[in-house]
Amino acid sequence: MDVTSDTLAARIDDLMDRARADLAELVAHPSIHIDRTRAAAGRASADWIARAFVDLGFDAEVIVTSDGSPAVIGHRAGPEGSPTVALYSHHDVQPAGDESLWTSPPFELVERDGRWYGRGSADCKGNVIAHLTALRAVGDDLACSVRLIIEGSEEAGGEGLDELVRTRPELFDADLILIGDTGNLAVGVPTLTTSLRGVVNVKVTVSTLTNGVHAGGAGGPAPDAMAALIAGLSSLRNARGDTTIDGLSADQRWDGFAFTPEQFQETVGALPGTEVLGSGSPAELAWARPAVTVIGVDAPDTEECAAAIMPTAAAMLNLRVPPGTDPREAYDLLVAHLRRHIPWGAAVEFEPDAFGGPFAADPGGPGYRQLIDAMSTAYDGLPVQFAGQGGSIPLCAVLAEAVPRAEIALLGVEEPICAIHAPNESVDPGELRRTALTEAILLSSFRRVVD
Repeated sequence: MDVTSDTLAARIDDLMDRARADLAELVAHPSIHIDRTRAAAGRASADWIARAFVDLGFDAEVIVTSDGSPAVIGHRAGPEGSPTVALYSHHDVQPAGDESLWTSPPFELVERDGRWYGRGSADCKGNVIAHLTALRAVGDDLACSVRLIIEGSEEAGGEGLDELVRTRPELFDADLILIGDTGNLAVGVPTLTTSLRGVVNVKVTVSTLTNGVHAGGAGGPAPDAMAALIAGLSSLRNARGDTTIDGLSADQRWDGFAFTPEQFQETVGALPGTEVLGSGSPAELAWARPAVTVIGVDAPDTEECAAAIMPTAAAMLNLRVPPGTDPREAYDLLVAHLRRHIPWGAAVEFEPDAFGGPFAADPGGPGYRQLIDAMSTAYDGLPVQFAGQGGSIPLCAVLAEAVPRAEIALLGVEEPICAIHAPNESVDPGELRRTALTEAILLSSFRRVVD
């Protein structure tokens, strides 16, 4: 007989002090993959995770992938003939940034006002602990086999794990893959993410002069590289804020959960008087349509700049593309657009930096139906919402190609208050508890269903 959800909830309640202690240990490892001085911390983080899952009966190992990151890959066999659920998360984190902006040390888990603060507490070590807590609660009542996939370089693009998936797909074979790297629309609102935009990063460099010239003596007729770049960048959006890249479709619709403009402004922390951009709904603009953002500019500092016309200027662009749009085709359209719209005969060069595919899930499969039931039960019968995410998890597209039979679902402990990637990142322990309970209910009852 399946263990009851009430029993699992009681077990998880008893485990929450341990979950907090586990998360404190994991947060204490500053596993920042892009900072090679932190390589030892990344390995220590992976070793900690591997030991924790070995203690639960997993055949788990740390595999150093092609990009030098330590991933934890494991397997625990369930009853003979049972289906397989794969649990994914990542243990690398974003840099802390300016630590003076943190109320408490970034790599020390601190409880404040009912939340647990620390870098990675939500993104994504909190999800690792949710997986671990769920499996501890299930214990010997496991109804299926479980694969473990804990990545070590997701915040840097995850190229190492992508290659491992392509070269050793048997390590990832499953009926249902749970991607623990998203979360709920709000605290207490059960949410599955069914759509992810893909990503294109490209650096554009504009050159007009062999060297800088005096702004007083030549200003006016001399071709200004910064002004030319600004003119080109301004053509990427219209007056309403819609992305307007020639030839790139930007009229897609979104049929799932929809923010009101006021809800969206509150979610992103918009300043009073600012507008919500675009001619569609916030959900359509954030989840279903392309969006280009200038994420970096090479320019003199305002406190040290000279009265000179710049001979060269550059910007890094981040283009998000929805399911149904090929990132490399979008890149070609972006390049062609800027060549047409950067004025004055300026020389323009492009350096593509990253590509990641979009992803769309089908929530109608048998695995999804069992997951939705488990999540609704964990949230006291509330209906599960379907949401998109404007960000990218390129691994989803890689897994969909390598393991085409698998259903892929996205969930997790994150919600808008978490401030992931920012100072004072935090997690609501109630969200960690509910995520763990969702997984525990699923893993203790998961069955192979033939439609």
